[in-house]
Amino acid sequence: MSAVIGIVGAFIIIMVGMILKGGSIGGIISIPAFVMVIGGTLGVLIASAGMSAVGKMISLSLGPGMKDPPENRPELITKLVDFSEKARREGLLSLEADAKEVDNAFLQKGVSLVVDGTDPELVRDILETEVGQVEVRHRFNQEIFKNGGAFAPTIGILATVLSLVGVLQHLDQPDTLGPKISAAFLATFYGVAAANIYFIPMQLHLKAMTEYEVAEKELIVEGVLSIQSGDNPRVLAEKLWSFVPPSLRAESSAEGEPAAQAAA
Repeated sequence: MSAVIGIVGAFIIIMVGMILKGGSIGGIISIPAFVMVIGGTLGVLIASAGMSAVGKMISLSLGPGMKDPPENRPELITKLVDFSEKARREGLLSLEADAKEVDNAFLQKGVSLVVDGTDPELVRDILETEVGQVEVRHRFNQEIFKNGGAFAPTIGILATVLSLVGVLQHLDQPDTLGPKISAAFLATFYGVAAANIYFIPMQLHLKAMTEYEVAEKELIVEGVLSIQSGDNPRVLAEKLWSFVPPSLRAESSAEGEPAAQAAA
């Protein structure tokens, strides 16, 4: 879970650095500043994207958005090559039962369309439309975190200014100026930290997850259309392995599943 490790690790390293410089954990705790920055940021996010979008953001932060996507492409390639071999031997209709047993909903949909005799262009159009809609939905989730990364520092500066205004109203109490000014600047710290340790990394993490899912679906689209057109399984395997990074191809070869063996 790279998002969790990265975010928590970055925060811990920053705290350790602060302590090594002579600071203390208690010195950076300010409930009023935290409430102003986080509450203000959530408020403007609700105003810009709606309650449901912020709820989705919180939900992603508590689970799904933190997990790295599983690497399924080698298994998908093997499955598609097996389908290709069977289709060439027994015909496309022989894949009807296999399609129902596939645990990948997108692959199941593609194979079912092929088995039903859907025109190849229509199959491509249907599958690519679904891929496009996945990108749209995921981009909306990414934008929430991106906007949070833009709002949080500004809200932090605004909270700092408001706190300093309060400090300047009590210049007749010089003994309290130091702690009050220090507390005022904590709002800026909270805003910048929230943006650069949480919001922006989460947005980029979700973007990477989307790119992976789209790449996986594009592999399935090419595989399904190749099966429908009756391509040679060996050629299909070579084509599909081009969707996989070289490092992953090397790992699959080490496990005894190179493209040539997958096609055999």
